Amino acid sequence: MSETADILMPMEQEGSKSVVRAWLKKIGEPVKRDEPIVELETDKVAVEVPAPADGVLASITLNEGDEAAPGAVLGKLTLGATAADRRLPAGTPTHANAQPARTEMPAGSRRSDAERETRLSPLVKRLLAEHRVDAAQIAGTGRDGRITHKDVEAFLSSPVHGEGGASEARDGGGAAHRPLSHATRDSSPAGGGAKVIPHDAMRKSIAAHMARSVATAPHVTAVFEADFSAIIAHRAKHKDAYAKSGAQLTYSAYIVRAAAEAMKAAPNVNARWHDDFLEVFEDVNIGMGVALGDKGLIVPVIRRAQALTLQETAAALTDVTERVRKSALKPADVQGGTFTISNHGVSGSLVATPIIINQPQSAILGVGKLEKRVVAREVGGGDAMVIKPMAYVSLTIDHRVLDGHQTNAWLTRFVDILEAWPLND
Repeated sequence: MSETADILMPMEQEGSKSVVRAWLKKIGEPVKRDEPIVELETDKVAVEVPAPADGVLASITLNEGDEAAPGAVLGKLTLGATAADRRLPAGTPTHANAQPARTEMPAGSRRSDAERETRLSPLVKRLLAEHRVDAAQIAGTGRDGRITHKDVEAFLSSPVHGEGGASEARDGGGAAHRPLSHATRDSSPAGGGAKVIPHDAMRKSIAAHMARSVATAPHVTAVFEADFSAIIAHRAKHKDAYAKSGAQLTYSAYIVRAAAEAMKAAPNVNARWHDDFLEVFEDVNIGMGVALGDKGLIVPVIRRAQALTLQETAAALTDVTERVRKSALKPADVQGGTFTISNHGVSGSLVATPIIINQPQSAILGVGKLEKRVVAREVGGGDAMVIKPMAYVSLTIDHRVLDGHQTNAWLTRFVDILEAWPLND
């Protein structure tokens, strides 16, 4: 009997839960050790799980859309097998709820409702229930005709959904009825239709994480403004030299460096609330939010930012930004953050409040759009109106951890650092 190896869910994960996003190999296909074999998704990161050894994918335990707990068995490999051994022994199950191999059925026939029901993943069942769609209406494109969440989403967005004909289901008495979209159930505006977009796993996890943060922590926001003149001058002078070393000198590098330095003015900003004590961290591990378009947000972490020079900070940001674009982040890249920065100004907003705290952290910095504004300055002993590159900066805090004077002390130091650049590094 051939030896097998389990494909295991990593024991540590960053996010509220993980689900199987996609299998990158089919049953019977050969794989090499450390070759990506299955992709997982949380509210913070998508990560590929590598094959533990050379072999052939023998079975899949958790299907697309299934929730994966730490240490769970995702599937199994047959060790030592090669491409020539792709055919599995007769009767080998292909997944936890294995069904007989699909066969062609006469026209007009279909699987029983009970049989189809056992073949649906929890995610697909939930989507069907939410949108009141009969599984019999959807042609599955998954293994053995299994319906995937993409099949449901494609059906919901198709022109035929919500109309007569193929989109109609029949009740026990043969009467036709149409599946109800959210627009129909929730009384859409008169004269208008609505496009139904099912939530993916990341969006649902983000929603749960944000709601939990607001329910857990009393949010308070303070807003200052910062003059970026010194930063702009320093960047113009040094960005080419940094680029030659492989580090892109962005404004984000200055912001991360200044935030790490400002922790000295109010260390409790870099802390975590517990019911009986406050845990204040020595290392400042700063997460920088990176938008993923309609998919949501991911927050890679710059570790021990307090020990990095500006050039080292720029290099670290360049590295994680490139890996975000390539979808090459690892779970460790988004773990262990103690403070987060939301550079929401890159998309045009001047102020965002409150920016929801990334639990279990105690504060989050917001940086608004950098723009030229008329401000009052003392020039030659008198007041004058001058044009300066300004941005609003905010600190949203967990009021259980921090009070107003600590919040303002941190922001005062942060702004002073930006406006009096350079630091001695």
